[in-house]
Amino acid sequence: MNTQQEQRYARHIALPHIGISGQEQLLASRILIIGMGGLGAPASIYLATAGIGHLVLSDYDWVELSNLQRQIIHRQVDIGSSKVASAQQHLLSLNPEIEITGLDYQLEDEELLNQVQQADVVLDCSDNFSTRFAVNRACMSAKTPLVSGAAIRYEGQIAVFNPLVPDSPCYQCLYQDMGDEGDTCSRLGILSPMVGVIGSLQAMEAIKVLLKIGEDLCGRLLLVDGFTQEWRRLTVRKDPACPVCSQA
Repeated sequence: MNTQQEQRYARHIALPHIGISGQEQLLASRILIIGMGGLGAPASIYLATAGIGHLVLSDYDWVELSNLQRQIIHRQVDIGSSKVASAQQHLLSLNPEIEITGLDYQLEDEELLNQVQQADVVLDCSDNFSTRFAVNRACMSAKTPLVSGAAIRYEGQIAVFNPLVPDSPCYQCLYQDMGDEGDTCSRLGILSPMVGVIGSLQAMEAIKVLLKIGEDLCGRLLLVDGFTQEWRRLTVRKDPACPVCSQA
């Protein structure tokens, strides 16, 4: 770590559970972020400024005016650009020392698995169940920790599914794949700061998983009601009949 990096990450280095060795580990890490919308925006900003050495951004969508209410990584001038290109430009302006790979298309099948295998942690910041189930399957197959977040209306949730931890559940232990995409923010709405809360928590959980510090949300589901400001933490157990992780 050079002098400029020591200055940039001084507040991390001052933390007893991170220090220089922990920061160097972050600089050597690779994180895959699926979705550069409401959740991926704050998550990627904090991971970039935290010094994650290589961020891989995946999103097949384009910036629209309605995105700007909550997707804080994009600007008015980015309307019509791919979300990946817009995010990549913003993140490099914040921290030009990190490496960013942009994938402006939907990752599927073997290519999704390949990207998950290369990552140290995966963040699911997508907005549909089909993607969440596919990412979960890839993470369980590759033995790559998954930080999953979701938000709608005034509510949000976050959990960590870590196949490296004995008896860790997976996303499909929590939700059954019924082939239904569920409710959407475009139909039901979303309070803009809620995605900031969940996305920021996803970044924090990813750092904790990478450094093996603190108590992460593996085996637990954190639920946030922004309307009443109530926080609940539920235990999620491995489903012995889960078609994805029961044999893992």
